Amino acid sequence: MNRLGIKSPLGLAAFAVMAGCLVTMAVAAITGAGGVFAAAGLAGFGCDLLLHRTEPGLMSRLGRLHVGETLRFELRCVLLLLLLGRLHVTGPIGLAAAMTLVLCLLAGQALHAAIRTLIRRRRGLAVATRNIDLRRLGISDRPPRRLTEWPGQRMLAYELSALLGLTASLVTGDARWVVAGLALGAGSCLVTVLALVPYLVQAIRLPGPARVLAEVDAWLIRHRPETVLYFSGARDSAYQVTMWLKAVAALRSPSLVILRERQLLEVLGPTALPVLCVPSAVHLMNLDLSSVRVALYPANVGKNIHLLRVPTMQHVFLGHGDSDKIANVNPYSKVYDQVWVAGEAGRQRYAEAAVGVEDAHIVEIGRPQLDGVRVAGCDHAPVPFPTVLYAPTWEGWTDEPGNTSLTLAGEHIVRRLLESERPVRVLYKPHPFTGRRSPEARAAHQRIVALIGAANERRTADPIGEETEDERALRAEAARCRAELTKRIAALDARLRRDHADEAMLTRDSAEPDPALPAEADALHEQWHQAHWAAAPPWLHQVVEGAAPALYPCFDQADLLIGDISCVVSDFIATLKPYALTDTAGLGEEEFRRQNTAARAAYLLDTEAVGVDHLLQLLFDPARDELRPARHELREFLLGPATPPSIQRFNDAVDALVAKGEAVIRLRELHTRELHPIREGALDEHQGQRGRPGASHGEDGHGRVDLVP
Repeated sequence: MNRLGIKSPLGLAAFAVMAGCLVTMAVAAITGAGGVFAAAGLAGFGCDLLLHRTEPGLMSRLGRLHVGETLRFELRCVLLLLLLGRLHVTGPIGLAAAMTLVLCLLAGQALHAAIRTLIRRRRGLAVATRNIDLRRLGISDRPPRRLTEWPGQRMLAYELSALLGLTASLVTGDARWVVAGLALGAGSCLVTVLALVPYLVQAIRLPGPARVLAEVDAWLIRHRPETVLYFSGARDSAYQVTMWLKAVAALRSPSLVILRERQLLEVLGPTALPVLCVPSAVHLMNLDLSSVRVALYPANVGKNIHLLRVPTMQHVFLGHGDSDKIANVNPYSKVYDQVWVAGEAGRQRYAEAAVGVEDAHIVEIGRPQLDGVRVAGCDHAPVPFPTVLYAPTWEGWTDEPGNTSLTLAGEHIVRRLLESERPVRVLYKPHPFTGRRSPEARAAHQRIVALIGAANERRTADPIGEETEDERALRAEAARCRAELTKRIAALDARLRRDHADEAMLTRDSAEPDPALPAEADALHEQWHQAHWAAAPPWLHQVVEGAAPALYPCFDQADLLIGDISCVVSDFIATLKPYALTDTAGLGEEEFRRQNTAARAAYLLDTEAVGVDHLLQLLFDPARDELRPARHELREFLLGPATPPSIQRFNDAVDALVAKGEAVIRLRELHTRELHPIREGALDEHQGQRGRPGASHGEDGHGRVDLVP
């Protein structure tokens, strides 16, 4: 049953009863047991309705297995007709009427599904946008959700009408009740179909791809963006482009975000930047992007080629973090005009990897995302319950042991932290992709979550230290504030994404950017994080999954990080707090530090996490932290100098490349003008030769072929 995605024992019981009721209805229809049929039908109706509301994943999986709500509805209708034929309650005329109504009901339901599908497809515009004015396209409203959504529950309503009519007929012996119940269901279906017709007409009148793209081109010509942030990827990878939105929004040149997948629009962070989602490569290649001089790419993906083909742009690989992972020296990077790295370490990686990226094409810009991260001072005093952040990376696409510490060492690390003689607080924040590919990583993650849950139960039963009434009151107030802020954030998200609106309506209604929106969202999230940390006792461990709490606020809480070779560790180095890495590949200390730049100022652990006890001593006695000077040195090597700020260096790099792009354009235009008269002269000369004797059919007088175009 787990393969069906059933989450709760109640869902499992409801599924079993629903299946049993369907079998019982079949047997009752064959044997003519009308009362049993009606009772099983009503019980199955209740279970089906419960599963629709509590187990949507199960309902989706049943549909993929071709036993979805439509097939179940049709099967129950057929069984009802079989029962009526066996009971002889209705007589020939009543049975014919019932059969006609059932056929009308099935036909109406099929027609409703067809119209709904046609409307959805017609309303899928060639592009989707945010903060781009396309109101001249005259996009209409989508149909109300009550007409298009919940098809399974709508069919259950039709079925309930028929079952109630059958029950009344069995009790009274009057066949008109069951016919009336079927007529009510068929009539309701017909009304729903007729209500959709005006929306179908509006959908058919929506502009086609040619007109939509022409309107987008008109907007591009008016606004003339010079810089494009381009991204393609899965929904879970949206953080890779979101992390660059603030930096691009701060550019002096007009900018545009181009996405390739519609699902990315749903999870993209709040921004006042114009956002253009173009799923089709053909549509993208036909857009007027002649004003764009710089294209920025946060990820190496196959769809980058659709923009890389444009020769009038300067193409830059940004990446989405600095680390010693092999992805940071991908040979694909040599297709870009420039590769931007955080610091000298990134430049050195490409030199050592020798993947074809020339040193002259590498630019150090720092990490703009880290400009606001808090840096620990030298006088950082220990706290009563120090916080250790364990943030392992995911298992990657291969089974190399150095990818993640989670599978080999994660459980040992967390267990030793939880059993520390001097109590600490553990924050466990796994990578969003953890367990996506590896069952071992997924199982290790689940065991760690269970360990932390059990430790919290013990600490709750026997709290460390005593809280005063005032402290408890403050925590209760913080929890109340967090709940209120959660509602406000949800309201802001609803304002942005509007559940009742489809993609076409969001494209129409987000024409004017709201510059205050990103700042409002940032302020709400900052207040939420403050309330979140204040609401929890300082000794309570936390499993941090999902978008909140975010990574950098976890940095602010942590006194020590245990991580892997990933950009999380490189970013944490900006705080100058101590951190540890795990040599899961068994390279040995010297070789591990040689291969991984981030390990130069790290405390090292083995797969058994034997060194955790010694590591924790740093939290209670900062004088033991002998690697702090090394972290200062490594921070500049990895992330670049503190001044000028990274955002300024990022701006300067974009401005320089925009100027270079303009120079390239002028050079191309000059070259084209110089070649034009030469080509015309060559053509005139060639045409003159064709008039001389013996120069026919492309040959001169000596029989040689004339190759001049």
